[in-house]
This record gives sequence, C-alpha cells and structure tokens, in this order.
Amino acid sequence: MVHMFVHLCHLKYKEGFMVAKMELAAISFDLKFTYVLAGWEGSAHDSRVLNDAFARPGGFSILESKYYLGDAGYGNKNEILSPYRSVRYYLKEFSDRPPENEQELCNLRHSSLRTTIERRFGALKKHFRVLDVELFWSFETQVKVVLPCCVIHNHIMGVDPTDYIMEAARNQVESSGPHQETQSHRDSIEDSRVWNAKRDEICQAMWSDYTRSGEQYFI
Repeated sequence: MVHMFVHLCHLKYKEGFMVAKMELAAISFDLKFTYVLAGWEGSAHDSRVLNDAFARPGGFSILESKYYLGDAGYGNKNEILSPYRSVRYYLKEFSDRPPENEQELCNLRHSSLRTTIERRFGALKKHFRVLDVELFWSFETQVKVVLPCCVIHNHIMGVDPTDYIMEAARNQVESSGPHQETQSHRDSIEDSRVWNAKRDEICQAMWSDYTRSGEQYFI
C-alpha cells in the first residue's frame, strides 16, 4: 500500500561562504509532513541523504506492507518506488499524447503525485520566507528552524486546508520547468530486483484497469 511521497527540497542555508540547500521530507496523503531531515549539503546525492534518514536512531521508517513513492535519485529499493528511467515522465510530456504502455502510465501518475508534493513545498516556503533566503544565523540554528516551520504548516493544513498560499504555490509549480534527478551508476546497478518486480506488478495491474475502462488520460 502506497504511503505517499519522499522528496528532497532545496532550502537555503549559509555557513561562511558556502550555501547548503537540502531537506528530505516524507509527506502523507493529507499533505502533511510526517518526517523531516534538514541540514545536508546541497551537493549530497539523494540516496545518501535517504540512507542517513534510515540509519538515524528514531529516524525515518516505513511500516510493513507499505511503501513510499520517491524521486528517481533514490532508486527503486528500500520500500521506495521510483519512476521508470528513459520513459516519459513529466506532465507536459503527456499534454497531446496519452500514455501508451504500463510504464508511461505509471510514470504519469507518479509525476502527478510528485507535482502535488512540490506544491506543498512551495506553500511551505511562501508561508515561511525565512526558509528561502540567505541568513546570517549559525548553520545549526538555521537547520533547527526547518522543523518548527513544518509543524506549524501541518497545523495550518488542519485548520485551513484551502489556504490561499497553496493556490499561489500551485501556479508557481505548474509554470516552472522540470527538475531532473539522476542516479549514480553504482546506485543504478544496486536497484533492488525485488522492488523492480513489485513496481512492474503494480504498473501492470494499473495498465489493465486503465485499458479496461477505456480512460483517455490527457493532461
């Protein structure tokens, strides 16, 4: 059972003359943050940040029989299902031609959820401008600011899920270009065969439902 999305967001921190920009967050179907890890340097590879989240005492964990969707940089492993590589993915790529096979349909729906998550990060930055500017606090203080902002954001979602800032974030995401994530050669080789097979199984069932219903999936 899918448990929503794991995504890396770029936030601005400043330490000396080096700016670091990395936050990993897990987000649930009600669009609230369920796990946040801030403080990694912007040059760190996605999978390295995720592995650190798993390894920390009391860190990120995934319940048995559940999995998260994740960016391509994480690889298809550790209960994280990433999109198919070298297959159409971004929503704009399907604007005039619907998915033609199970891999394209899987990537389209994966991308649709990811776009929703990017809107949520956009709303977080708009609610708390401090997360998107260069500051002169200590690096440790800047990292500590991220979690309280996410907690307050969750509260706002609980009391006002139609917050006007969300609409502005939606428009900003839709007008921005695609952001590419890549896996290193080593990470690509280490992709779990078990999770590749699980992804294939899920996508085949999804494709069967899609073709049986006669749905036309245009964006």
